[in-house]
Amino acid sequence: MPKSAAGHAFFSHHRQGFVRVAACTPRVGTADPAFNLAEHVALAERGHAEAADLMVFPELSLSAYAIDDLFLQDALLDAVEAAVAELARRTAQLRPVLLAGAPVRRNGRLYNCAVVLHAGRVLGVVPKCFLPNYREYYEKRWFASGIETTGEVEIAGQSAPFGPDLVFAASDLKDFVFHAEICEDFWGPSPPSTEGALAGALILANLSASNVLIGKADERALLCASQSSRCLAAYVFAAAGPGESTTDLAWDGQASIHELGALLCASDRFPSAAQMCVADVDVEKLRLERMRNGTFHDTARALGHPEQHFRRVTFEARPDFTDVGLRRRIDRFPFVPDNPARLDQDCYEAFNIQVQGLMRRFASVAAKKLVIGVSGGLDSTHALLVACRAFDLMGRPRADILGYTLPGFGTSDTTRSAAWALMRALGITPAEIDIRPAAERMLKDIDHPFSRGEKVYDLTFENVQAGLRTDYLFRLAGQNDAIVLGTGDLSELALGWLTYGVGDHMSHYNVNGSVSKTLIQHLIRWVADTGLMEPEAAGVLHGILATEISPELIPADEETGALQSTQATVGPYELQDFNLYWITRFGLRPSKVAFMAWHAWKDRTAGSWPRGLEGDARREYDLRTIRAWLKVFLQRFFGRSQFKRSALPNGPKVASGGSLSPRGDWRAPSDGDARVWLDELEANVPPA
Repeated sequence: MPKSAAGHAFFSHHRQGFVRVAACTPRVGTADPAFNLAEHVALAERGHAEAADLMVFPELSLSAYAIDDLFLQDALLDAVEAAVAELARRTAQLRPVLLAGAPVRRNGRLYNCAVVLHAGRVLGVVPKCFLPNYREYYEKRWFASGIETTGEVEIAGQSAPFGPDLVFAASDLKDFVFHAEICEDFWGPSPPSTEGALAGALILANLSASNVLIGKADERALLCASQSSRCLAAYVFAAAGPGESTTDLAWDGQASIHELGALLCASDRFPSAAQMCVADVDVEKLRLERMRNGTFHDTARALGHPEQHFRRVTFEARPDFTDVGLRRRIDRFPFVPDNPARLDQDCYEAFNIQVQGLMRRFASVAAKKLVIGVSGGLDSTHALLVACRAFDLMGRPRADILGYTLPGFGTSDTTRSAAWALMRALGITPAEIDIRPAAERMLKDIDHPFSRGEKVYDLTFENVQAGLRTDYLFRLAGQNDAIVLGTGDLSELALGWLTYGVGDHMSHYNVNGSVSKTLIQHLIRWVADTGLMEPEAAGVLHGILATEISPELIPADEETGALQSTQATVGPYELQDFNLYWITRFGLRPSKVAFMAWHAWKDRTAGSWPRGLEGDARREYDLRTIRAWLKVFLQRFFGRSQFKRSALPNGPKVASGGSLSPRGDWRAPSDGDARVWLDELEANVPPA
């Protein structure tokens, strides 16, 4: 990192809307509050050193869970309360908010509680609502339910709010708002955390004991993932681990953090020592996601607006806004998973969504044939594969797919040969129309300098060719009772990299409009490798994947032979797809997108890569480069291209964050301005 950028607020995860959370598994002393206190303090000090903001401990962590009738012994309860007081004192100068489990006496009843501590204070006490009393559980023998309790409790020499109707919010760290529930609470049909989320909590914590059985870990993970997804929240789960009594049960210390259904981190199970898993939760993203989801707010209304009857306990988180790194994985390719099984599943679903969409449209227009321009590039190749599969499933001959390669002034022998090889391998009806004579005539008619022998390769020169190609395809479709299949992809739509109207912008139906350039490459590879097409087509497909992305509208450089490069103009598609996803899917600030891109792309040796990307295909980018191409994205996306997206042909939505149709995910004014986004980037991202 350049020295001039060191210490810039840009590098602080807090400035970028993240809160660092730890799910903790201490060693347990059975009915030994002094031992458990020492474990909590040790982990709290470790969490402080790792800049944690919130630490969640297991259920009844200060007493141990599996101690049965010892819960009804005053000597033990006195020792637990003393441990709470000492824990508050010994962690008063530490950064994290602690959620510790303890049995708490109130009004002649005993409650199984989460005690929330910070800066020497007991911020609140949350009782467990649903007490299991079936199979191996006997909690109603010792504890009272916290349902409908409210008010205060005296504990550890302090008076603190008491009840399940509490949310805790930092006054000095935006969106750091959390709720606590305990173990069985989220196994019920209506977990208390649901109302906590509707009351504004973005982080939901579960202090759990949860003995382990065969298959139970998967059940817990399912519940955590589903609750975080349903509540548009993060879900932090901490289960009891080593030291709990194994008289009749066993414990595995499972701890995890989920966000919007995705696992951020998980600890090892069956540990022999204390441990914790730590992740930075994107609370800003969670808040933005809730803003987009009307169902979430309708649910709050249906439940009587929980925010009106929940009590909000405020505290000072005391963030220092320093650079402490980022404790979460940021995918380089938001449209392309790096898990091979997930990538295979995504490709299967994406391809079949496209195929089914085309089949339905073809049937509805009662066309006899399909016309497609085949350039030998990625987009037309993939659209042709979709068409072939659709025709196979409809029982129609592939000969009814009329493929045309339309060479122009910049067409290379490589792509022209690839187009012919692909059409022949797939068994469609191939043809070629050289558009250069028609282009020369049009350029002459409009008195373009090129027609006078000047080497002027401007936008008009390019658009004449792009427009003619589509014009030919539409006339051929009319002549053959066919429809024109569009090939342009999502990434091009985002950047406005397409010729409006009678150009590659238009078609009767476009199967690629919701598929990013980065995903299309993997879809082609998936088709080639899974045997969906003829074996002789696979080699052609792999060759196309290795070809430079180019519109091939400008002649190759006379000295070097280099072809026109799309990415040299609009930026690397892997960066621009990253920008596209986070800005349109969640509405993140440009500076935050740059922060995330920097963490994702600064080191090519770190993290995982999708299958098929090896060697030089694994690139890295410094902040200067990320910032520069993000500026290009903002200018093109917000300032220049919306009018093209406002008049898109039909096509199926394929991926989340992958639709710019005005009838789908993205509606915006065609005469918008990029200034707000450019100003935010300029103000908050260091130039070097």
